[in-house]
Amino acid sequence: MSERRLTPRGAERRAQLIAYATERFAADGYHPTSVADIVDGLGVGKGVFYWYFSSKEELFVEILRTAQKELRRSQLRAIEDHGDPVRRLELGIRAGVLWMAEHNRERKLFEFARTEPAFAGAVMAGQRTLVADAVAHLEQAIEQGLIPDRDPEALGWGILGVSNVMTRIFIDERGVEPGEVADRVVAFCMEGIGGHRP
Repeated sequence: MSERRLTPRGAERRAQLIAYATERFAADGYHPTSVADIVDGLGVGKGVFYWYFSSKEELFVEILRTAQKELRRSQLRAIEDHGDPVRRLELGIRAGVLWMAEHNRERKLFEFARTEPAFAGAVMAGQRTLVADAVAHLEQAIEQGLIPDRDPEALGWGILGVSNVMTRIFIDERGVEPGEVADRVVAFCMEGIGGHRP
């Protein structure tokens, strides 16, 4: 269904379904939320839903993919004007933390999906893309002698893990201001890869 070419109005309706379902799934949970809840909340019929998505599961996977693409776009925008790979890592990490802070619903859905067999693969695919982006910058930094020669893939997964956990703990649980959390995550990750700058 997602391969269908959409008119501008169709694309808008599909985006509305995704946005509203994101809100409902984050507030009420994936399992308790039904297709009927989504269409009733938007004031449309089930036929509209099934025109765009074959199932609630397909919609949820699309929510995950859309959010992961938006996260990645925010990071790519943040680094686009910088040639230094270490600086790109710093800016990308910061952009990722700030995006996650601003998109609490999506982050909550990632946490749920990561532990749900039907959706864990979609989350992992997005994570692999983010790690591959980091690995490319890490490899370039190693080649240029800017950081010590360490396993770039391990460093990439470490950056992702630190970013996710510190964001959840310090923003969600402790209420620390997102910019301060981003500073902490960047500092920790830069020390970890050996790219700290005095």
